[in-house]
Amino acid sequence: MMEKQALDSTGEQCWLGEGQSEMQLSAVPDTVRGETAGEDRPAWDSKIQYVLAQVGFSVGLGNVWRFPYLCHQNGGGAFMLLYVFLLTVVGVPLFFMELAAGQSIRQGSIGVWKHISPKLVGIGYSSCLVCFYVALYYNVIIAWSLFYLGNSFQYPLPWEQCPTDVTSNETVKECASSSPTQYFWFRKALNITNSIEESGEFNPILTGCLLAAWAIVALAMIKGIKSSAKVMYFSSVFPYVVLFIFLIRGLMLDGAMDGITYMFYPRLEIWGSVQVWRQAATQVFFALGLGYGSVIAYSSYNPVSNNCHRDALLVSGINFMTSVLASLVVFVVLGFRAKNIALHCVAENVGELNLMMSHGSNQHWWPWFNTTDPTSVSISDYRQWYREYGAMVAPKITDCNLEEEMNKGVEGTGLAFIAFTEVMALFPASPFWSTLFFLMLLNLGLSTMFGTMQGILTPLMDNFSFLGRHRTLLTVCSCLLGFVIGILFTQRSGNYFVTMFDDYSATLPLVIVVVFETISVAWVYGTDRFLDDIEAMLKWRPPVVYKYLWKYVCLLAMLGLLAASLLRMVFKGPTYTAWNQTKGSEMTLEYPDWALVMIILLIVFASLPVPVGYIHTMLRHHWAPGAPPQEGPGAEVHRELYTKCSSTDQLDPNSHQPLVEEDGVRSRAVFLPVGNEHYQLLSQQGEEEEEEEQDTGV
Repeated sequence: MMEKQALDSTGEQCWLGEGQSEMQLSAVPDTVRGETAGEDRPAWDSKIQYVLAQVGFSVGLGNVWRFPYLCHQNGGGAFMLLYVFLLTVVGVPLFFMELAAGQSIRQGSIGVWKHISPKLVGIGYSSCLVCFYVALYYNVIIAWSLFYLGNSFQYPLPWEQCPTDVTSNETVKECASSSPTQYFWFRKALNITNSIEESGEFNPILTGCLLAAWAIVALAMIKGIKSSAKVMYFSSVFPYVVLFIFLIRGLMLDGAMDGITYMFYPRLEIWGSVQVWRQAATQVFFALGLGYGSVIAYSSYNPVSNNCHRDALLVSGINFMTSVLASLVVFVVLGFRAKNIALHCVAENVGELNLMMSHGSNQHWWPWFNTTDPTSVSISDYRQWYREYGAMVAPKITDCNLEEEMNKGVEGTGLAFIAFTEVMALFPASPFWSTLFFLMLLNLGLSTMFGTMQGILTPLMDNFSFLGRHRTLLTVCSCLLGFVIGILFTQRSGNYFVTMFDDYSATLPLVIVVVFETISVAWVYGTDRFLDDIEAMLKWRPPVVYKYLWKYVCLLAMLGLLAASLLRMVFKGPTYTAWNQTKGSEMTLEYPDWALVMIILLIVFASLPVPVGYIHTMLRHHWAPGAPPQEGPGAEVHRELYTKCSSTDQLDPNSHQPLVEEDGVRSRAVFLPVGNEHYQLLSQQGEEEEEEEQDTGV
């Protein structure tokens, strides 16, 4: 890696490749950035708005239903320590890198990477495409939350009891084989088919909920951050209020401490498992929203002097603490649910034992506890007896394992729409708690959805002046397109497509995007230059440890995650969990061939812009070697070169002086001074013939 070379008046070219400039991030004029002439870039009204937006985007449904599951399944407290380690050495540096790049260049993802090098413009387009994938299925989850929210205003809740078959006057067989909450989710909400190969008709109620979800997103974003930021005050804060309410209520429940114990009990041996490291790295990656371009987009609306390093530490810390808070809430509630199920199991088995004892002679395996009052028997006493004598009376008598119940339905939609709904039905005033819970899910989803859409709209408006002039039309058309394509997920087999998109459409492409982002900053532009640019913005230099984290640790970690994800996909094979209506239970199936082709196409299409952008730029310069690099959607622009002057030197009055707006705010086109240094325009005489060899660095 070559270090940054000083710029001098001789016009000597840097080491960087063709088409790159010698200006720092903050030196880029608005014309190069592609901003619409005559229009000021929107800005956050306050720092609180910005922090709430970043927190709202990064803290999503995954914090509530993915992190607790991984923590419990992979060593409890040991997994949490591993997560903190990877968050510190990989997550925070990459998050800081995206924040700094967006704030410096003041562009969306397309403009940022195009500015570093035109050959890298495909990174931004890949980010936009993946954001669109995620928005398609993420809004379906919001639609499900709306459906459950609407059904929460009933007493009793519609999923409290199994319905009765009107023809036979008996409990519906599918519900009796499963549970009321599972039956309501799979049959009433989704009306799901038995496999992805059975499409079935569209669900009109969910289609209406999806339309409502997209309408909410469109209305909240129709005026950009000016409208969405105001919604963030509620959508980002309200989930924390609900989580604390549930935590206080949950700690009062019987079994709450059992849930916390199962969650945090450390099993350090899991550190030797490659899959656990992969899952922890993936969770860090998605928790911070790396690669989407949303972090860059939000940061681009900041003033250049904003302390983005502090923001990176703050948002990452809040994200982790939210995951811990959500885990506490989830496991006190699941502990209560599991203990209720286990006690019910004990009561049923003790009742059966009591019946056996009343019809048989004295046996040595008869229990020592009081079988005449099944509710008085503790789980520990029953399990101790079962371990010693259970084999003699099986299969009539079964085990009642609290931990097994803790492991059921604690991941993804199973947690939110099955396990939690079951617990809500056990609470006094159950409609109130159910309404509160699904209102929380709705706000968590919306705040993340706003960030995801911002990752699509901001780069397009920054890079294409026509779209920038028609923000409202672009927002409405994008949401309308998302709704039309999203109807795919409202058919009876739609849940299987949601699973497919969630598992495969984003993971690999996003990791590829972040790999190229890291290479771009660390090895193409150069970490020393990047740190110089940050120093020019913040007036202090970040610790040098970031240089080595970006160049080696982060890059190797992302390459390892990419390799592990590819190997797992190849050797394990893509599978999905289907619902069998006849058996009333879930089963794991392999995707059919056409679905595998669809998965491959989703990954290829999202990753394709990276090589296509590189090849297109190479071919363009190959066939037109004399043409200067084109940095924006309009005419070709020659970049200006600047060099440092002594603070005592008088700048030429005809040179480019720093522009100051009427309110005293420094223009975006100004190259930020470092200390008392100034910059003057260099002569470009005789450099046209060398244009092909110039850099386009940040």
